[in-house]
Amino acid sequence: MSRLDVFTRRRSATQPLARGSALNTAGRGSRRTRQALDNGWAIAAAASRRWALFGALFGGLLALIVFAPASWLAQAVSTATGERVQLADARGTVWSGDAILVLSAGVGSRDARALPGRIDWTLRPQASLAGLGLQLGLRQDCCINGQTRIALQPGWGRLRASVASSAVGAAAGADASWLGQWPAALLTGLGTPWNTLQPGGALRLSTQDLAFEWVAGRFAITGSAGLELRDFSSRITTLPRLGSYRVTISGDTAQAGTAQVGLSTLDGALQLSGSGSWSASGLRLRGEATAAEADQPALDNLLNIIGRRDGARSVLTIG
Repeated sequence: MSRLDVFTRRRSATQPLARGSALNTAGRGSRRTRQALDNGWAIAAAASRRWALFGALFGGLLALIVFAPASWLAQAVSTATGERVQLADARGTVWSGDAILVLSAGVGSRDARALPGRIDWTLRPQASLAGLGLQLGLRQDCCINGQTRIALQPGWGRLRASVASSAVGAAAGADASWLGQWPAALLTGLGTPWNTLQPGGALRLSTQDLAFEWVAGRFAITGSAGLELRDFSSRITTLPRLGSYRVTISGDTAQAGTAQVGLSTLDGALQLSGSGSWSASGLRLRGEATAAEADQPALDNLLNIIGRRDGARSVLTIG
C-alpha cells in the first residue's frame, strides 16, 4: 500500500469526527443562545412585574390620599380636641366635605350642642414663600362671614396655622372684619357652668394676624383674637339682658408658648373684668363680677353661681 493510500484512509477516518465535533460545538452555541434569550426574557418579565406592582401600589396610595374619607378628618379633630369639637355625620373626603359641628365638654360628657346647618370645608395645596403648604377654607351659612381661610404650613416636627384677618367673599356691603358669629347657646355643650347659666346672645370672633405654631410638641401663638359676647342673657335672672363683653387673646413675645387673656365689659348691668394666660397647660384667669346697685337684687343669685362671693362682688377663678 502506497503512502498516498494510507494518507487518504486516515483522512477519511478523521473527517466524520471533525464534522461531529463541529456539529456538537454549533449545538452547544445554539443552546447557550437560547438559554441567554430565556434568561433575558425572564429578567424582563420580572422587571415588568415589579414595575406593575409598584404602579399598583402607587396608584392605590394616590387613590387613598385623593379619596380619603371625611370620617378620617372627623376622627382626627375629635382626638386632637379631646372630643370637645366634633364633626358629626361627616360626608365627602378629607379634601372637600361637610359635617355638623358639635361642641361638648369632652370625653364621656353628656352635654353636647350642635350648630344649625352644616359646615363645609375645602383643603387645597398652596405654594408660598415659606414653601408648599395647604389652604383650608371653611363656610357655614348660619355662622361664618363668607369664607374663613386658614393657611397650614407643615414642616419637620412642626406645624403652623395662620388665620386670615378678614372674611373672604362676604356679602356686598357687609362688615368683613369679623370671621364668624355663633349663638351663645352653643356654650351649653361645654358643660359647667354654661349648662346652668343657659346663656343667650351671640358670640362674634375677629382676628388680627393670628397664627398658631406647634414645634417639637411645644405650642406658641402670635397675633391676637377677640371674642365678643353680645347681648348676653341668662335664664337664672329676671333681667332680659345682662350686657355685652369682650375676651381678648394675644401672643406674649416675652413668654413663648403663652398668650395673654383679658376680659372686659362693653356695657350692661353685670360688670365683668379679669386677666390671665392661656398655654398648653390650659386657661388661667382671675377676675371679678359686680352688679350695678339698682340691679343688685336681680343679679344676686347669678353672682353666687359664677364665682366666690366677697361682699358685693363675686371672685372669678378659672384654672
